[in-house]
Amino acid sequence: MGKYFGTDGFRGEANVDLTVGDAFKVGRFLGWYYGRKHPGVKCRIVIGKDTRRSSYMFEDALSSGITASGADVYLMHVTTTPSVSYITRVDEFDCGVMISASHNPYYDNGIKVINGNGEKLGDDTIERIEEYLDGKIGEIPLAVRDEIGRTVDYASGRNRYIGYLISIARNSFKDKHVALDCANGSASAIAKPVFDALGAHVHIMGNEPNGTNINDKVGSTHLEALQQFVISEGCDIGFAYDGDADRCLAVDEKGHVVNGDKIMYACAVSMKNEGILKKDTVVVTVMSNFGLFKAFDRAGIKYEKTAVGDRYVWENMAQNNYSLGGEQSGHIIFSKHATTGDGILTSINLMDVFVESKQDASKLFEDCPMYPQCLKNVRVSDKNAAMTDPKILEEVDKVGNELGDSGRILYRPSGTEPLVRVMVEAGTEEACEAYVDRVIAVIRESGNAAE
Repeated sequence: MGKYFGTDGFRGEANVDLTVGDAFKVGRFLGWYYGRKHPGVKCRIVIGKDTRRSSYMFEDALSSGITASGADVYLMHVTTTPSVSYITRVDEFDCGVMISASHNPYYDNGIKVINGNGEKLGDDTIERIEEYLDGKIGEIPLAVRDEIGRTVDYASGRNRYIGYLISIARNSFKDKHVALDCANGSASAIAKPVFDALGAHVHIMGNEPNGTNINDKVGSTHLEALQQFVISEGCDIGFAYDGDADRCLAVDEKGHVVNGDKIMYACAVSMKNEGILKKDTVVVTVMSNFGLFKAFDRAGIKYEKTAVGDRYVWENMAQNNYSLGGEQSGHIIFSKHATTGDGILTSINLMDVFVESKQDASKLFEDCPMYPQCLKNVRVSDKNAAMTDPKILEEVDKVGNELGDSGRILYRPSGTEPLVRVMVEAGTEEACEAYVDRVIAVIRESGNAAE
């Protein structure tokens, strides 16, 4: 994890932690860095953005920096992170940039950089960008005369991505009532046309972005709204996306939450039965629930664990040629179709499993009960200090020893925010919360909490 770039890009409050000047410099570096790789050939960089008010400002700043370094910018406008990944790869751009802070509130924003293979940028390149931001690399030359770059409207790329998503479905969704919560974010421009084309009766919410309402009591981090919506609209299933639509969670016809672990379970079992789950293995993170592991064991499905972050999931999948992986939070990767988490693609694949099952959505997840779990975030003044404090670590060890084989505790920093996360799985919800609160009390007593 870098100084500025976390597990999912350079993220922070707009013009406080991540400024327009930072965006300009990132653009300057990218235009120069990728422009040098193919001398005599114009560098091409594609940019997408979510619906935050500051995304337009950062789009302009990035474009100015890139073109000032001599590269051309192609603008997809409001679109999803996975669409930028897809277009970067299939249209052979040198790199792609997505302007989004994902599930964060509207006043935050972020810069995600995607390499020419449609993958999140590697640590070596991130380190070079950060060196330039810190002034450790000499000044980059400005392009002059006909070497100056230009901006090109590339909304057609988003439209082709919509067509690609439609082509993935194996079934018609005719007669299925599907609720979509677009989080007032990127999915607002894409999800409904896809499900309309596939024949579903679409019931939509969270699709009126105004620049400041992204993720505001809607989307994958606020599922209560979708739960009520599915029941009130009489839907067969519902899907919730985050701000940039790279993650998806679901709600069954009874209003029950279906997290990423359950989505992976249903899809993995279906893929195994079809003989397309490579090596009968799914890649998950350390945050996946014990219940998923037990369900996989019963189904004869193997699993590998990585650090948290769909980037790490993808790296493992790519290295070992696995076909499915993801996170409990809803970042699910189907390697046949994508190199990163894709919320709308995930909902299409789960819809195929649902349609082919010829049963209620809730039946798909009955064999994958979740262990009680409690996860709480604590805002801290210094993540490194909080993660190395001997008193906190001692308490974490005590809880782990008390849980033994009947549960587990995870203590980890957020990759994108000044937070530490405390998660416990145990026999009861009460026990989970009590253990989590014990650790949080020590975090506060030790003076690490910023509250």
